[in-house]
Amino acid sequence: MKYLKNASVKDQRVLIRVDFNVPLNGEYEVTDDRRIREAIPSIRYVLDNGGAVILMSHLGRPKKGPEDKFSLKHTLPTLKKYISSEILFAEDCIGDAAFEASQSLQAGQVLLLENLRFHKEEKKGDVEFAQKLSKHGDIYVNDAFGTAHRAHASTATIAQFFEEKYAGFLLEKEVSTVENILNNAERPFTAIMGGAKVSDKIAIIEKLLDKIDYLLIGGGMAYTFLRAKGYQIGTSLLEKDKIAMAASLIKLARRKDVIILTPIDSVVSDVFGEDGKSFIARNEDFPPDMMGLDIGPATFRAFFDVIMDSKTILWNGPMGVFEMDKFATGTEAVAQAIAEATKTGAFTLIGGGDSAAAVKKSKVEDQVSYVSTGGGALLEYLEGKTLPGVAALS
Repeated sequence: MKYLKNASVKDQRVLIRVDFNVPLNGEYEVTDDRRIREAIPSIRYVLDNGGAVILMSHLGRPKKGPEDKFSLKHTLPTLKKYISSEILFAEDCIGDAAFEASQSLQAGQVLLLENLRFHKEEKKGDVEFAQKLSKHGDIYVNDAFGTAHRAHASTATIAQFFEEKYAGFLLEKEVSTVENILNNAERPFTAIMGGAKVSDKIAIIEKLLDKIDYLLIGGGMAYTFLRAKGYQIGTSLLEKDKIAMAASLIKLARRKDVIILTPIDSVVSDVFGEDGKSFIARNEDFPPDMMGLDIGPATFRAFFDVIMDSKTILWNGPMGVFEMDKFATGTEAVAQAIAEATKTGAFTLIGGGDSAAAVKKSKVEDQVSYVSTGGGALLEYLEGKTLPGVAALS
């Protein structure tokens, strides 16, 4: 794979696939601009070295073609905060006006194309659509790690139409960070897994058991593991068809000398919401008519000791229903502990998605080693899968 930092971009039109799939509020203002900020180094490199930049991205999940709420024009005010060059906007990504704009683009200018997913061909990986997109640039750069696991027209198919194709600075950083944590991690190495479903994490747990020393399990998926250990879990989330798999992962970890920690206690509630009755219950006293929605304090103390003893930490998935403040304590405490471990020298990788949201909510986003921009992409890469967006650059 070739990298943008080695490309000659002077007087070239550089077509960059970025990930501007950012959250917007009711006023169509960007509420978290991290993905835009992360794209700036690649954009600036091209501009500083005499090239012109054409940006393409998706935003949201439009179902019926163009919709104003999914227009990338809403990202322009944020982009202009970080780029002082002239930024133009094309109201389509493949229309005549868009091609005229990219053809006449001068060195030092930026053109942002409209949402790729306004065309259904994007998600289908359509060859003809990809070929049309390719006409916007002389050089292709993929800097959208968050969509690198999708074989879409702009992330994979398009690369065949370019002699010169490169990984941008963000994609390079994401790949090298994951490779480093998989192959050169300092021990003890702890993985913290949360989220709702065991089924989403089976492959990654199997992959990591050869590399880690500790596995801390929280979130809804923890209750399938607790059931596999023989505990009653009330009305907690349970994947019945994965109990046997959870039991086999526990046995496999034991054979590989990996210590798995599951919750000792939980914050339980009689309803899935903040207006119900809730209290802390230990595993052996789990109420039959209640559900676990967060890890309890005894669990966190056990997790904290392991986290502070670790030299490498990978975190993917919240410890509870952290979107509800009442059940966010465990997730926020783990985020704070990881930040504390980073201060004492641990390398800490936060795995995108909900975990990235958790460190942001806990105000420790800048106190950990690295926060990935890709949730699904990171998981698939950690599992050892080939990412179409990365493979297309090789």
